[in-house]
Amino acid sequence: MSGYNQGAIGIFDSGVGGLSVAIEIRKGLPAEHLIYLGDQANVPYGTKSLEQIQKLSDGITRFLLAKGAKIIVVACNTASAASLQFLREKYPNTPFVGMEPAIKPASETTQTGAIGVLATPATFKGNLYFNTLRRYAGDKQVFEDTCPGLVEQIEKGEVDTIATRSILERSLTPMLAAGVDSVVLGCTHYPFVLPLVRQIVGTKVSIINPAPAVARQVCKVLAEQGELNLAGEPGGESLITTGDLDSFERFVTSMTSFDRTGMGLVEWGKQLG
Repeated sequence: MSGYNQGAIGIFDSGVGGLSVAIEIRKGLPAEHLIYLGDQANVPYGTKSLEQIQKLSDGITRFLLAKGAKIIVVACNTASAASLQFLREKYPNTPFVGMEPAIKPASETTQTGAIGVLATPATFKGNLYFNTLRRYAGDKQVFEDTCPGLVEQIEKGEVDTIATRSILERSLTPMLAAGVDSVVLGCTHYPFVLPLVRQIVGTKVSIINPAPAVARQVCKVLAEQGELNLAGEPGGESLITTGDLDSFERFVTSMTSFDRTGMGLVEWGKQLG
């Protein structure tokens, strides 16, 4: 695993979902080096306890900082809900950017006053989601669904199969019947099935993907701290998994344009624990 540059943008998720955020960061910051870690040995995070998620997030943060990360992007809604404040307190000299449920843009977009949110159980239970809901959607009807099994389907690369479509239809059909006209993708895995979501909800329903906004926030934070890489040459990527490297490589090469030469495997117990 070579090619780790000082001053990289560290990004992590429970699996491959955070790559949807990494893609947007790469679009906006082509000169930056990215270090991405997908904790596929422990996916999904959505069914784990607060303490478990914080321990995992802490180990990954230490790993990314040791590799020279100048900023940490918690590209996981569940880890952000459970660990973002914890990480900021433990590492006060490190800037963190996390995922916030995109309730505000959904509330501003809806014409019917009915919003659908797709997210994991842990995200729905977190204070971050509750506070965002209370702040921006107090006068809206909000319909929630955890899409059981969807993260696992995406992790397997099954982003356009009958089984994946069935999961989404079970989640979205009742929302549509209730008049939802704005749907929030509250998990970074879900943008990879956005085409399927679009097929189900139609063109009159807004689909809110927060990844581009997160990428803009990363750029803003780095600019404010004078940490942007202004070099003319394009940056590279180091893509790492704690799970099976072959399946990770297949997903990356089929779903992103990232360079496969920067991929690697890290054993959880030896380097992250």
